[in-house]
Amino acid sequence: MAEAISDAGFIEQIVKMLVDNPDDVKVERKVDEMGVLVSLDVNPADMGIVIGREGQTAKALRTLLRVIGAKNNARVNLKINEPEGSERAKKAEGSEKKSIDEVVEDIEKM
Repeated sequence: MAEAISDAGFIEQIVKMLVDNPDDVKVERKVDEMGVLVSLDVNPADMGIVIGREGQTAKALRTLLRVIGAKNNARVNLKINEPEGSERAKKAEGSEKKSIDEVVEDIEKM
């Protein structure tokens, strides 16, 4: 019989085979009342590979995790963490969130 592999171990193995920097792949597994959350960290250069064109690779990884979870009667989700220094993270830092009052004031000025 085949050796059982955990959901986190499964994702770690697949992602390490896909990326150019397999040593930078880190997977963390948390269980709470909502189910299992598998968090994935990769090298910033490998983010495009993990996400895939129009998010197809990430969607496929999430689908596979759901199948594993269904087999084990658990809800399993995948979170791909934004790497430090990424362009999206820089944009998020640069944009300040406004209160509802500030937004209304901006609209009234128009």
